[in-house]
Amino acid sequence: MTVARYFDEMSYGPAPEADTEARQWLARHKGEFGHFINGAFVAPSSGKTFETFEPATGALLAKVALGSAKDVDDAVAAARKAQGSWAKLPGHARARHLYALARTIQRHARLIAVVEAIDNGKPVRETRDIDVPLAARHFYHHAGWAQLQETEFADQVPVGVVGQVIPWNFPFLMLAWKVAPALALGNAVILKPAEFTPLTALLFAELAAAAGLPAGVLNVVTGEGETGALIVEHSDIDKIAFTGSTEVGRLIREKTAGTGKSLTLELGGKSPFIVFDDADIDGAVEGVVDAIWFNQGQVCCAGSRLLVQEGVAPLFYERLTRRMHSLRVGHPLDKAIDMAAIVAPVQLQRIESLVAKGVAEGAKLHQPKIELPKGGSFYPPTLLTNVQPTSIVATEEIFGPVAVSMTFRTPEEAIQLANHSRYGLAASVWSETIGLALNVAAKLAAGVVWVNATNLFDAAAGFGGKRESGFGREGGREGCYEYLKPKAWAGRKLRAAPAEPVLKQAAGDFAAPSLDRTAKLFIGGKQARPDGNYSRPVLSPKGKVIGEVGEGNRKDIRNAVVAAHAASGWASATSHNRAQILYYIAENLSGRADEFANRISAMTGVSAAGAKAEVEASISRLFSYGAWADKYEGVVHQPPLRGVALAMPEAIGVVGVICPTEAPLLGFISLVAPLIATGNRVVAVPSEQHPLAATDFYSILETSDVPAGVVNIVTGSAMELAKTLASHNDVDALWAFGTQELSTVVEKLSAGNLKRTFVDYGKATDWFDRFAAEGQAYLRRATDVKNIWIPYGE
Repeated sequence: MTVARYFDEMSYGPAPEADTEARQWLARHKGEFGHFINGAFVAPSSGKTFETFEPATGALLAKVALGSAKDVDDAVAAARKAQGSWAKLPGHARARHLYALARTIQRHARLIAVVEAIDNGKPVRETRDIDVPLAARHFYHHAGWAQLQETEFADQVPVGVVGQVIPWNFPFLMLAWKVAPALALGNAVILKPAEFTPLTALLFAELAAAAGLPAGVLNVVTGEGETGALIVEHSDIDKIAFTGSTEVGRLIREKTAGTGKSLTLELGGKSPFIVFDDADIDGAVEGVVDAIWFNQGQVCCAGSRLLVQEGVAPLFYERLTRRMHSLRVGHPLDKAIDMAAIVAPVQLQRIESLVAKGVAEGAKLHQPKIELPKGGSFYPPTLLTNVQPTSIVATEEIFGPVAVSMTFRTPEEAIQLANHSRYGLAASVWSETIGLALNVAAKLAAGVVWVNATNLFDAAAGFGGKRESGFGREGGREGCYEYLKPKAWAGRKLRAAPAEPVLKQAAGDFAAPSLDRTAKLFIGGKQARPDGNYSRPVLSPKGKVIGEVGEGNRKDIRNAVVAAHAASGWASATSHNRAQILYYIAENLSGRADEFANRISAMTGVSAAGAKAEVEASISRLFSYGAWADKYEGVVHQPPLRGVALAMPEAIGVVGVICPTEAPLLGFISLVAPLIATGNRVVAVPSEQHPLAATDFYSILETSDVPAGVVNIVTGSAMELAKTLASHNDVDALWAFGTQELSTVVEKLSAGNLKRTFVDYGKATDWFDRFAAEGQAYLRRATDVKNIWIPYGE
């Protein structure tokens, strides 16, 4: 073929990347790898291995150690031994280690990129230009946090020993996302890479040891799902960080319930890609290429649901299908291809099966007529149009190069379609009208929104989702908090079981009985009788009945949740308005301070001075959150691109609150106030033993301009009402303070819709201590951070 012919045809020729060094590295290990524990490779204790294959050819790459309970025990013991010394190092010393790891990645970037490409099947152009540089960026960025830890996180301490389980779609990048912040902030790590793609984790462990990382700080245990389960369930691991499927994430939530383990879950997605009629159509088409055909669509935040405004849909589909025909599918080491191999035959079969189901349900299939490589696992770029919102391909994560599309007429309809998903990871909005784009971005249920862009990432900008896409953030300051815990909580002890007063029957006399003053529930801004029409007595410490409250049940919780959802306008109220209302509440409580102090004293037996101190602390706490309401703000990130990322704290939504038995007024306010200050609506269950302070409090709410439904109060059994709230799919988060059993039940039942939980594992909080019971630790749990990326320029 002549050079002139190339210029005439403008066709691509192969541009293979050499894999010599990668093959030599495999050969040095004789194609077989042990675990990396305590600074060295060790053989599996069981002697068992499993095989990993090259997706592009099906050829055997290596045999890898199959982790057993003994291997995990050894790795945890090494991490536990190393973690204390590692955490005690000055931040500067850890920063230098992180810096050394970043430089090591850069020096060996080509080797890492090639090993990643042959092990995962993705194009080497992506591993070389995206994955490896971004991994190095994470180590550089978190070296900075290590340097600044002693001042920026002075009130925090490391979590301890962290178990991390990462997926196969971005093996090396996911390693960096998790390992860098954990090590930077003084934790030790047991990392389990995916069974399909273990090689770059093992290569990194080898390079880290050569770079001088202390033994035991980083351990890599390879294996299949059973090995991951051993890490999740290990009693001496303080935190689990998992990226993977929603189904496995739900199991992890159940397995860790009540253990006290911190938990970060970054799970699946079905992200909307919204194209308005004023969008740059050609730019949006290229955006689709990056959104769904990047990494063969094996991306949790892939823009797999195309929502196109009706007026431009025909033109958009015409240009998109034409663009599909120019995509090239080939061998991962060919630098001139756009797509490479699916990770494994089992994943290829899943993609083929779901596409077939979508077509059977009425979708129209578009696939370019391109030649796929022989052998290996390959699938062409695919578009399904005429898809219904309830179709399986519109609701289930395919995790392959398959975009599904539907149309909309108005921005409101686009938002409804976009949010019609159990997921909430990411979204992409395309419009030349920045006001429209930002208005839509603010209303999308997603942790990340890209405006006129897609799949932008940076170590400084947190990444994570909502709903069944998981909880927690990776990257940025918010990601650092996932590997820290408040110093003020470190010394908490298990709370003593409250003394149960015994009802004493009083002998009757000729005095007229008191009128019935059974306190009702407070739902939707109104007093309401309990559905079951039962009540429970409230006793003084001496067993005297001092009042009665309604016995709330499942239907009362249902009504309260409905009322809370109807008050959604509270989240969009100005922060100044929310602050002013919190001050009103404090002012009105102050005017009735003696009344509330007397009630607290009668219920709990505390002295008059102690009761008055609790009321004064409650007023102060309301003032604190009134102060925070218009000051807990977002930040503007400046990632290494022409643009900004706006990190905006958002209300979680409807939050259930189970209040502690002790400090019946202060405990109630300490949990409810940060939630309403940040725009949430609350369904609160007051102190089971001392509920009258909370039922008296709803008269304060009624006179303080609190909108109906923002605060709802249901009295009754803490455990039974907690079960209902934890199981309720329209409750977005649940805070529960009480017994160890309560925490376990709440975390386990919350797995249904993966709601966020905040529990105390039966440990007592000193509600009078502002460091332990007030401030940003509570505000962070009351909000999700949404990062909205806004590129500049044409």
